[in-house]
Amino acid sequence: MSDESSVGKILSIILIVLIVGAVTGLAYFYPQYKVYSKEMEGKADLAEAEWSKKIQIEEAKGMLEAAKYNRETELIQANTEAEANRIVAGSLDEMYIKYKMVEKMTDSETQVIYIPTEAGIPIIEAKRTATAAAGA
Repeated sequence: MSDESSVGKILSIILIVLIVGAVTGLAYFYPQYKVYSKEMEGKADLAEAEWSKKIQIEEAKGMLEAAKYNRETELIQANTEAEANRIVAGSLDEMYIKYKMVEKMTDSETQVIYIPTEAGIPIIEAKRTATAAAGA
């Protein structure tokens, strides 16, 4: 019996030493682990912030490039329209304008009376006159 009792005591002592060692190790290494964990978390946050900054910079560069192309497109369109207006303005004469006025009068489904004035701006009174006559 003494062998069993001494084996039990040895196992109990070994178990107690292991538990005390584990608690001591945990007490020593846990604060170091917390510091290490915070350091790694900080590095991860820093890396994420750097990537976010790079993404924002690239997006801004893309927007700037798109704005440059849009500006160039608008300039080309404006120059094209200006050239077209110069061509049309150079080819218009008073007879052609009068011809177009008469053509519009004949194409119209409603009766419109154009009265040219000294400034060359037509006065349109037919609709008001027709409305007043219908209401009376």
